[in-house]
Amino acid sequence: QVQLVESGGGLVQAGGSLRLSCAASGRTFSSAHMGWFRQAPGKERDFVAAITWSGGSTYYADSVKGRFTISRDNAKNTVYLQMNSLKPDDTAVYYCAAAYSSRSYDRVRVAGYDYWGQGTQVTVSS
Repeated sequence: QVQLVESGGGLVQAGGSLRLSCAASGRTFSSAHMGWFRQAPGKERDFVAAITWSGGSTYYADSVKGRFTISRDNAKNTVYLQMNSLKPDDTAVYYCAAAYSSRSYDRVRVAGYDYWGQGTQVTVSS
């Protein structure tokens, strides 16, 4: 079993920045591809960013490309999402996710991940 705990959410004005963290425990963190998703009220959970187990490759949704940066520290069992130039449309609950199964892994799909955190709220005011 894997536990994922997000932190770092909050209220920020448009144009501001936040850094989300996701601390993992329970299995070898460095074996997992990690992802960030977000879900706004009344909407589906959408892909935001992903990073491979080694940190060698990163992927972003078009809506956040150039503003958000995903990174990981395998020594600390933590994945990060640095969010800059935030917009009101970025308001959502942000979830981190871990994928251990190469057979089912799909970095942009909710079903492609095996474990999820409880989420952290990000609110961007205009």
